[in-house]
Amino acid sequence: MDTPTPLTHEDLADIEERTQAATPGPWHVRQLDDDYAMSLVAISTTPDTGRGERWPDFDHQQIVAATLVQQPRYVDVADDRWDENALFIAHARDDIPRLIAEIRRLQHLLATKDQKTEEH
Repeated sequence: MDTPTPLTHEDLADIEERTQAATPGPWHVRQLDDDYAMSLVAISTTPDTGRGERWPDFDHQQIVAATLVQQPRYVDVADDRWDENALFIAHARDDIPRLIAEIRRLQHLLATKDQKTEEH
């Protein structure tokens, strides 16, 4: 695996800007069902109820993204990782801001360490 290039302050600012522009979280994986979507695996702004609601019994405005729509089969992935992809996307809403904060914290620690080294 190639070593990634270090993230610059500008890179982090760009990532943070995209994160802040996205629909606010938290996001949740929802298992929905209806005659049109059939076994819809979606990312939603509201938690899954476990009832597999059928449209119009769920608010379409709560859906951020979908990783599986089976009828017609127009949202799908060849490796059948609909649930895993939905979980990844849903958690990205919280994970990315945490990762940005951690990178900034570590960059600050390195800068402080480098500054102390230069003083000696």
